[in-house]
Formats: sequence, C-alpha cells, structure tokens
Amino acid sequence: GAAESRSAEYPARLDLELGVICSMGFAGYFLIVADFIRWARENGVPVGPGRGSGAGSLVAYVLGITDLDPIEHDLLFERFLNPERVSMPDFDVDFCMEGRDRVIEYVANKYGRERVSQIITYGTLAAKAVVRDVGRVLGHNYGYVDKIAKLIPFEIGITLDKALEQEEELKRLYEGDSDIRELIDLARSLEGLARNAGTHAGGVVIAPSVLTDFTPLYCEEGSTTPVTQFDKDDVEAAGLVKFDFLGLRTLTIIDWAVRDINGSRALAREEPLVMSALPMDDAATFDLLKSCKTTAVFQLESRGMKDLIRRLQPDRFGDIVALVALFRPGPLQSGMVEDFIARKHDTSGATIDYLHADLKPVLAATYGVILYQEQVMQIAQILAGYTLGGADLLRRAMGKKKAEEMAKQRSVFVGGAVARGVREAQATHIFDLMEKFAGYGFNKSHSAAYALLSYQTAWLKAHYPAAFMAAVLSSDMDKTDKVVTLIDECASMGLTVQPPDVNESVYAFRVSGPMSIRYGMGAIKGVGASAVEAIIEERTADGPFESLPDLCRRIDLQRVNRRVFDALIRSGSLDRIGPNRATLTAELDRAMHLGEQNSRAMSVGQVDLFGLSAAASNGAVPDWTESQRLAGERETLGLFLSGHPITPYEPDLKFLVSARLADVGGPRPAVPADGMRSWSAGKATTVAGLVLEIRRRPNRVTLILDDRSARLEVSLYEEIFQQHRDIIVKDAILIVDGTLRFDDFIEAWRLQAKSLMDIDRARERYARRLWLRWPAEFDGSQGMNRFEQMLKPYLRGPCGVSVSVNRPDYTGRLNLADTWSVHASRALLDKLTDVVGREGWYLVYGPRNDVRGEETSSWR
Repeated sequence: GAAESRSAEYPARLDLELGVICSMGFAGYFLIVADFIRWARENGVPVGPGRGSGAGSLVAYVLGITDLDPIEHDLLFERFLNPERVSMPDFDVDFCMEGRDRVIEYVANKYGRERVSQIITYGTLAAKAVVRDVGRVLGHNYGYVDKIAKLIPFEIGITLDKALEQEEELKRLYEGDSDIRELIDLARSLEGLARNAGTHAGGVVIAPSVLTDFTPLYCEEGSTTPVTQFDKDDVEAAGLVKFDFLGLRTLTIIDWAVRDINGSRALAREEPLVMSALPMDDAATFDLLKSCKTTAVFQLESRGMKDLIRRLQPDRFGDIVALVALFRPGPLQSGMVEDFIARKHDTSGATIDYLHADLKPVLAATYGVILYQEQVMQIAQILAGYTLGGADLLRRAMGKKKAEEMAKQRSVFVGGAVARGVREAQATHIFDLMEKFAGYGFNKSHSAAYALLSYQTAWLKAHYPAAFMAAVLSSDMDKTDKVVTLIDECASMGLTVQPPDVNESVYAFRVSGPMSIRYGMGAIKGVGASAVEAIIEERTADGPFESLPDLCRRIDLQRVNRRVFDALIRSGSLDRIGPNRATLTAELDRAMHLGEQNSRAMSVGQVDLFGLSAAASNGAVPDWTESQRLAGERETLGLFLSGHPITPYEPDLKFLVSARLADVGGPRPAVPADGMRSWSAGKATTVAGLVLEIRRRPNRVTLILDDRSARLEVSLYEEIFQQHRDIIVKDAILIVDGTLRFDDFIEAWRLQAKSLMDIDRARERYARRLWLRWPAEFDGSQGMNRFEQMLKPYLRGPCGVSVSVNRPDYTGRLNLADTWSVHASRALLDKLTDVVGREGWYLVYGPRNDVRGEETSSWR
C-alpha cells in the first residue's frame, strides 16, 4: 500500500543523493560536518534540528546532521544541492550558545590549529558613520555632527550622494555652509572604506594544508586566535570551504529545561524526557498555541505573530511550518495569508482550488496556496516534466525576475505542460501564479526545521511551565527589561516567582516547586558571578547561613564586598536571616568588621571565641517604608517583587477610576464589514497606573502605565504633555482621563489622554470624608490636644473627619465639626498610617459614595 511505496522511496532517494554528492566531490564535506555534530551530541552540546535548505537531504538525516525526515515532510534535496548547477553545499549548524566554542575547539584540535580559523568581517565607513568619524577628527562638537548625521535617511545601502538627493534640508546645509560642505566632501572621499575588523558570527574554515597556503591571517591585539584576512566571499573564491557554527539561545533554553526536568524524573524513577521522541500531535501544545500564549516560544512570540496564530488556529505541525513561512512582509502584503486562513477554516473545502487535479498532493498541506519554494519546483516537475534540478533553476530565475530568462522558461513550462495534456490557457495561468508567488515563496526545509524548535518550546511550556520559564529567565537574566516581561508572563501562567534568597538561590533562576521559580542571584544588579560562587560554595560546605554576622564570618569578603551585601539586602536576598532590611543595613558595617577580624584571626591560626557573641545584634530598628523597600527592589532587580507602589492606593481606586487596567476595553472588537474601524468611536475612560516608560516622538508622547493587574499604552499630544510635564515622570502614579480605542497596529487597547492628575492630588481633591479609628495612644486628658496638634497643619480643607471610638466605657462614631475638616494630603495620610496603621483609616469620595464607602470598611 501507501506505506510500502513510501518506504521504497528511501533507498532510491539515498542512491540519487549519494550519486550527486560523490560526483560533485562533496563526500568529505558531509563527513566532516557529521563528525563534529556527532562529537557535539556525545559531549553534551545541544545541536539544532537543521536550518536552511540542508534539511532537504536524506543523507544528512541519516548521518545525524539534521533531525527531520525530508521524505515525511516533502523536502527536496535539489533545493540544497543541484546537480545541474554546481555550487558549494552549505550546512548552517546551530549549537547551544554555551557549547559552540567547545565544538570549534574540537575541530581545531582534530584538523590542526594551523588549518582551522574563524573568518574576518569588515565594518565599512557607511554614510552616517563616516560623517560622525570625519566630524570628530575635524574637531566639531558632538551635537553639531549629530544634527548632520541624523539628516541622512535610515535605509539599507544609503550613500551620501543619495542622501543629498533625497533630503532637502541636508542639501540646503551643504550648499549654504562651507564647514558642512567640507565635512561632507571629505566624508564622500572616505565612504565605503573598511573601518574596523571583526569576527564572523559563525564562519569557520578548515583548510587541506596550512591556512597560509590559501589566505593571509590577521590577529587582533591581545588575542591569540588569528582569523582569515579574506572575508567569507574571498575565502570561498580562494577555494576554501566555509562551515557555519552558529549559536542559538533556544537550544540552550531547551537543554537547561530538559536537564532540570530529567533531574526530577530520575528522583521519581521515571524515564528521561527525550525531545526528539515527542509526539507531534500533542493536544495540550496546540491548545497553548491556539490561545496565543506564545511568549518565549521560539519564532512565535511577537505581537503580530500572535495575531496571525489567533486567526489561523494551528492544529497540526504543518500549520506551524506555514506560520514561520507566512509571517514575513511579502506574504502579509500579498493577500495570501488571508487566503490561507479562509481556506483552512472552510470545512466544506469549497474555497480550495488545487489549480490542477495532479497538484493536489503538492498543495494539500497549504490548502491550495503556493507557499514554499519546494512547491514551485514540484509543480514544474509534475505538470511540465522538469527535472527537480531544472525546476530549481526555474525557481531561481523567478526569484531574480529577469524578463529574458522568464520568457524562455515560460515557453519551456507551457510546452511541457501541453505535451502532458494540460490546456495551454491553464498552463499559462499556473505559470503566472508560480511567478507571482515565487517571490514570496519560503524555503520549506528551513521553515520545517525551525517549526520543530517552535513545537518543542511550546510543548515544554505546556507540560513543564516552571522548568521552561526558569530556563528562559536564566537565558535573559542580564536583560532587565526582558526579565520584567517574562515575570509578568509567569504571573499570567499562574507561576510564582519567589524572591532571591541567600540560602536557596543559585546563580540562575531555578524551579522551587511544581508551580514556582526561585529568583537567581546572578540577576541582581551589583552581584557578580564570583560573589554568587563564594556564597554557594560556603553554603554547600557548611550549611545554610543563620544570620548576617554568620554570613560575614564564613564568606570570603574579598569576593563579597560591601556593594554586593548592599544589593543582596535591598533585593530581599537576606530577608530570612534578619529582622528586616533596615536592621540588616544598620548592622552591616559591624558584621563585616567582625568578619574581617575573624578572617585575620583564622589566617594566623587563632580561634575567635568571642566573635559570634560580639556580633549579637543591637536590636531591630524600624523597617523601611514600603516605598523605600520597593525602590530598593527596583534598583537591584529592575522590578517590584514583594509588592507594587499602587497597592496602598487600591482601596481608593474603585472611587477614582472607571476600571482596573486588566478590565479596560474587554475583548478585541470585531472589524466592521468595510474593514475600517472608526477612530472616533472611542469610549470615555478613567484609569490609574504607575508610569513605567515614557517615549518621546515628534508631536506625540507615549506612556506605559502599570497598575499591577495589567499594562496600557497611553498617547498624549504634545500640548497635553507640556501642560502636565511636571507630573509625568517615571514611577509617578497618575490618574488619566481619556478616550479608549482599539489600535490595530499594536493589536491592543490604547488610551488617548485628555487630562492627567497625580494620584495624591486626586485623593486630596475628591475625598469628602476621612474616617479613622481613634488612636489608643491619644486616650486620656491630653488626648484631644495631641490629636488636634497632629491635624493642625492640614485643617481648613474640604474633607470632613469622622472617628470610630472603641473603648471599654464607650463605643461609637463621631462626626467632628466642620472646623476639623482637613486637606487629605499624602503627608497627613502617611502620618495617620504611622499612628493607626493603613487599616486604621479610609476615605469616602463624594456624597454618592458615602454609603458605599461605609459598607467597604473592614474595621467597623
């Protein structure tokens, strides 16, 4: 049956490929690549499933170079090596970021260091760079030169001559200012020259004899590893073969996650997880994809890609391959994405046109849409009798759009198709479609190989969320902004990110429970790898630290200095070995001094009998305020971990805003039949949030607000910004009135601001009554006097005062006379919090909220 005919393809395909590889003289190339990949796998260096057209080779699959069966996925060998056009084979091999250098080291040792080298790259004096460099040498100040450089359009391949043609202002300055003319004329004479040398990201050459027989070498000052002086094109022209050793962070993430998972599985006596053996039809994985929860999933995490996934609703591996190929400017602008989605969701199949009955097997996987370059090649083979090698030449010609070559190919294609019984008009129509889509067509071999990594990361996220997110966080721990986004994603997944802890944390993030992750000490700003290493070594050797003096006594204070301790305290890493962060800070100098004393005594062989008792605490000091504590976390971790600055205001928000940010807008609105959303049809909304980011653009400012429940983009026209610029600062908490609309470009709701107010000012302005619990410390004859003194600086305001008294002799509520009315300012409320606690007072906003306000009280 079908299975037998499919299995018969394998020996025939192997014979064909081996014949081509050996006749072209590339057997050695395949064997070298297979050897270093085999070494990498055997030595714990993760290797990618393949990238580029190499995944179309069955020989590569059999040798272990690639992980995808090309016959199962309809990948073509001729897309990689064409027997009708001799070109060098080129395997781009992805390695784990951590292990890539080890593989290059292995190759250098195996073939001889004098025969193996990385490849040089040359940075050139491009238009903007040459203007900046010449300006600096001529002694012009930075602002002057920067103004000129910024007038050069930001586009690939721009030259100074083109810039002078395109940019009127630059041309005007050039013609009217002799200094600028001199600068640009000098820059034009230098433009395009090599500016600096670097090392190619992945290229390595292996020569048959010493490298200097083929290329001069270059060695940077301070480096011991030379690179070729020829760049990648000249290296190949000189007859050397280039191998690509690329580092891919996703492989590192998968490796870390699997190592963690298999450690747990071994303890539970379960079989280890093998990523290459995953079922490719896992329901939980496709449910995760269809719900667009693809943050941190390889290739599928951008906002635009999530929207494409939402519309496509992938439910099989072939759909993921298609997603990778579809999400590019060409397909998105050509209308083929809409065709693809409509045809996928048409259960009757009425919209699917396979162009010709014989093409159904080729186009079925893409619902009749010509999406892959390999499909163009197969259509030419099936309909017009091309060899696959000839079909690859046709594909190349279509991509280059050379009119003369295309006219020749058209007559060959149509003639071949007619000879096979296809109507001439139909053959011409199909050729026109192929020509149109060849420009957009994507290499299916590359798409399938990368889709495999997308599937594997989605599978890990669906089945082992904590291990996967810990690995992702660890891979980006040096990028604070990314860590913040990923911790938000953890919260949305129901994962708890526990604060760093000197007795629990390691350098990286790690799983600390089925749905929890422990913060890595390496992600704390100001704490380096050496300090973390010292802490873990001592903790492993002699157990957990019991107190700050114990930590200072046992640790090497050369590796963990005061700056490190300060960062550890402010990040919360020492919370469990001290009363509070303020006390730890107050004790730090003394504890370090005793630690140094102890080290000196140990070095001369003395035992300090009194060191620990001398280190006894002077007693706890009052802890920092919440805002001080959160500020310390923000400085050391880049985010608020133990709370949020908006939390103290949450009882007031229900009276001051229309909705929390998580509830703003609701689901994405449907697009009207005409496809045009009315920008005027917005909804008046009031929101509050912490200003995380301020982006300035000409005539417009964008704020990112965060209220702990979600984030929202707020747009301000320049005049609104200028009116409120004194309060629009990072970390301010603002109340914003505006119009809410759905923005199709960012695929999210956006607020167009009309007015803004600082939240403390809003509280003071709109509060109508202050209810507070009578402070016990004000009982007695002098009590009322002390109470008056506390309120005195804030009297004569619009906010009435009521007190709740709960004493053995009297329980009740008193509304104080109007003479006691106050301004409910931040200073007064902070003072009250110090006396009665945050639970000891609340505000009522306006007459309509009086009853509701009283009902919300938790203490009467």
